[in-house]
Amino acid sequence: MISAKLEKGQLLIADPYIIGDVSFNRSVILLTDHDHEGSVGFIINKPLKYSINDLVPDIKASFKVYNGGPVEQDNLYFIHNIPELIPNSVEISNGIFWGGDFLSVKELINQGKINKTNIRFFLGYTGWEEDQLESEMENNSWIVTTNSYKNKIIGKSTTHFWKEKIIELGGEYLIWSNAPENPFLN
Repeated sequence: MISAKLEKGQLLIADPYIIGDVSFNRSVILLTDHDHEGSVGFIINKPLKYSINDLVPDIKASFKVYNGGPVEQDNLYFIHNIPELIPNSVEISNGIFWGGDFLSVKELINQGKINKTNIRFFLGYTGWEEDQLESEMENNSWIVTTNSYKNKIIGKSTTHFWKEKIIELGGEYLIWSNAPENPFLN
């Protein structure tokens, strides 16, 4: 369902006309914070070539790490759906939580108590200053939809996620579902 009002927990789907932007072309962003001061989100469908073990060697798991966005890409962030296990988490919405005690996360992963359907790691985030996201929406850069997956989005496969969301939108967007990522190279 397309929404005109921005709220944390929603999905921002990159309009098909965003072409050539390495960060945002065919991106789906989970909006994790939105208020009068600005907005923050994580690109949830762009896995990197790293696993969490590559970045934090004492974590004995190979969970994928995602490109969360172009801001602070040297910082590791995470969202999860297990606040009862991770102290100091902040609820985004729909049972999705942001951050928390990282030492607990490491221990719980190594004990096998957290799996890839519970947590998703990101390098960097996507951020907008006051009114910047609203301006981008006026320029039709983003399509705002409800997160119908709720906290199950954390384990959602990302391979064709943007295409799935475009097909769900239907209408004028359907033609884009089978278009090449960069139509200028066609």
